[in-house]
Amino acid sequence: MGKISQEDVTAILERLLNEDKSAAFDMAYDDTRESLIGNSVDASNHPEDKNNALIVLAAYLGVGSFCFFLLRNQISGKKMNGLLDALYFCVVTMTTVGYGDLVPSSTLAKLLASTYVFTGMALGGLILGKAADYILEKQQVLLVRATHINDMVGLAEILKEVETYKIRYNFLISLVHVVVLTVLGTVYMLVTEKFKFVDAFYCVCATITTLGYGDQSFSTTSGRIFAVFWILASTICVGRFFFYLAELCTESRQRSFTKWVLTRNLTFFDLEAADLDDDKVVSAAEFVADKLEEMGKISWEDVTTILERFQNLDVITLEL
Repeated sequence: MGKISQEDVTAILERLLNEDKSAAFDMAYDDTRESLIGNSVDASNHPEDKNNALIVLAAYLGVGSFCFFLLRNQISGKKMNGLLDALYFCVVTMTTVGYGDLVPSSTLAKLLASTYVFTGMALGGLILGKAADYILEKQQVLLVRATHINDMVGLAEILKEVETYKIRYNFLISLVHVVVLTVLGTVYMLVTEKFKFVDAFYCVCATITTLGYGDQSFSTTSGRIFAVFWILASTICVGRFFFYLAELCTESRQRSFTKWVLTRNLTFFDLEAADLDDDKVVSAAEFVADKLEEMGKISWEDVTTILERFQNLDVITLEL
C-alpha cells in the first residue's frame, strides 16, 4: 500500500465538498480524515531504533576488530597500531571504501573479510539507515522551528508542515550533512595529513562515494582515529542524500499526477465507479478511497480487504 499523506486526504475531501455529491457527507468528514491520516510521526522511527542501531554497530565493530586483531599478521600494508588498524580496517571494509592500504593476505583473512563486507552492507542499509532517519526527523522539527522563529506557530502546525514537506526537508538536511562532512574531511586532511587542497578534496570525494582508489588514504595514527568516525558518518549521509534525491524527484512527479486527478472534471461513470456499496450515494469514505486508488496510493484489493474487515467488525458488534 502506498504512502497516504495528510495533504492527499485534505485535498480529496475539499474536492468532495465542492462537488457536494453526498447529503450524508459532513458527519463522515472528520472521521474519514483522521482515520486515513493516522499519526503524523512515523512509527518506524523511535529512539529505541537509534539506540539499538548503535548497540548493534558497536558489537559488530567490536567483534570484527577483535577477529582482525587476532589475524593482524595475516593483513599486509601500512600498519601503525594493531587494535587501531583492525578497527580502521573494519570500517573501511564494511563501508566498501577499500583504500587498499591494508589488505588480507591469507585465505582465512580473505574469507573473514568477504563475510564481513556483506554483513556490513546489510547493517549499514537496514539498521544504520533507521538511526539516520530518526536523526533527520528531529532536525526537521528544528529546521521548521527556525524558519518560523518570528511567528506564533504551535507544535501541531510544525508537525503538519514537517509531514507535508518531509521528503524536501530530509533532502535539504542530508545535503547540509554532506557539505559539512566534505568540508570537515578536506580541512582535516589539509592540516593533519598534509595533503594539497586538490588531493585532500579528491580523497574526500573518493571516500564518501566509496570509490576508494587507494592512491590517497589516511597514513597517520590520528588520521585513522578520525577516519573511523568520519567514514561511517559520511558514507551513510551520502547514501541517504541520493536516496532522498530520488524520492524528491518521484514525489514531484506524483504531485503533478495528483493535481491532475483532483482537477479533472468528474463524469457520471466516475461517480458510479466510486459507489462501492451500490446504494446510489457516494459517501466521503467511498470518494476518498476511489481517488486514492486513482492516484496509485492504494489498490482495490486493499479497499476490498479493509471493507471485509469492517464488515466482520460490524457482525461482532451486532452479536455483542
